[in-house]
Amino acid sequence: MGRYAIIMAAGKGTRMKSSREDISKVSFPILGKPMVGYVLDALKGLNLDRIVTIVGFGGEMTKSIVEKDSEVVWQKEQKGTGHAVMMASDILSEEEGETIICCGDTPLLTGKTLSALLSSHETNHNDLTLMTAIFEDPHGYGRIVKKNGRVVKIVEQKDCSIEEDTIHEVNAGVYVFNNKELFKDLKRLTPNNAAGEYYLTDVISMFVKDGKKVDSFAVSDAKETMGVNDRYNLSKAEKIIRHRINKKWMLAGVSMDDPDTTYIGPDVKLSQDCVIRPNTMILGNSRLGKGNVVGPNSYLENVEVGENNVIEYSHITDSSIGNGNNLGPFLRVRQNCVIENNIHLGNFNELKNVTIKDDTWCMHLSYLGDADIGKNVNIGCGSIIANYDGVNKTHSSIGDNAFIGSGTILISPITVGESSFTGAGSVINKDVSSHDFAIARARQENKEGYADTLKEKALKKASK
Repeated sequence: MGRYAIIMAAGKGTRMKSSREDISKVSFPILGKPMVGYVLDALKGLNLDRIVTIVGFGGEMTKSIVEKDSEVVWQKEQKGTGHAVMMASDILSEEEGETIICCGDTPLLTGKTLSALLSSHETNHNDLTLMTAIFEDPHGYGRIVKKNGRVVKIVEQKDCSIEEDTIHEVNAGVYVFNNKELFKDLKRLTPNNAAGEYYLTDVISMFVKDGKKVDSFAVSDAKETMGVNDRYNLSKAEKIIRHRINKKWMLAGVSMDDPDTTYIGPDVKLSQDCVIRPNTMILGNSRLGKGNVVGPNSYLENVEVGENNVIEYSHITDSSIGNGNNLGPFLRVRQNCVIENNIHLGNFNELKNVTIKDDTWCMHLSYLGDADIGKNVNIGCGSIIANYDGVNKTHSSIGDNAFIGSGTILISPITVGESSFTGAGSVINKDVSSHDFAIARARQENKEGYADTLKEKALKKASK
């Protein structure tokens, strides 16, 4: 007997109020990850044989997100939830086993809850198990009507009798079906309703009428069942997920000065004794070793970080950092930089596609692009590696123990040898051999008293 899953992710999401035609509701990100990615993550631990995602509006974007972990089928016309599940018939209709159906806009579902749902379904030998939630105020939700403890129907809010309106157990929109019975009854669906759509809940009624065993499973935390229908819901879901993630890491030995202003992505890995200062975001596939201090006001995405670094007021992406570095404040690092060990990169520096070896310093106001920089190099304040000629990016190298004087401009492609020295304010456009001193600037000329002349000319011009 197999285990299968169907994710319904074809809806337009009108209430998200997006002007874009290519974006699907389930692709809206939470902490840098599309919300449907959270649903996939919750399903991955269930030992499923196949996962099928139904895509429709903005389907190419949804497909690009899920196709690594799921088969994809298209619902070209949105004709209801039952019609969406029908689209998986060619893949699943002949399979023996159980199929869990959930929505791609429910990112708060956890693998623990879905596993308990499946276990309840199989232990009780049900043909259909509905996930339900108990709400103090159930207004607006479909009520679960039972007789002698058994589910007999779901009644929507508008159709509730006075007695049914008092029911607090509501439909959570997650189901486990006997797979073959599901697809057999989908063929019996008709769109006999005001919307002209095929409703999956009508299959539930068929199961009950045919005497199949239908039961419910109430979640312990009703928040898990929340669907994201608009951007306000999106922010509420983000807050809950952020709290879960931050709590997990703090219990594992990570310090956060202010968890309410700390944003850690779901795929980030942190280590013991890291300290995360306020207003810091760490996203993507970032990995941080032990003893790092990050923040305040820092942003890391897809960054591999070693141990015992200090990173403050910095923006770092798609790069790797070794051990014992002091980075920031106001540092930007991007596009495949490699920062090795015991390096100081200070105020208002920008690095792009640069490798920097151990014990190098660049403390102020420099741009370093497309270069290899050796060990124990000093980059003086205001130095620039000019790597772009208007068409092409070119590469430069600076050897070990070199000293780059303040205000030096290195015109790529160029090689500056080890233990060489450039004079402050130089524009260097030829290779510098090891142990050489390079200087390239006009000889200074002082004109006696001419500063007063210049001032007088400026005053006359201003008075006209």
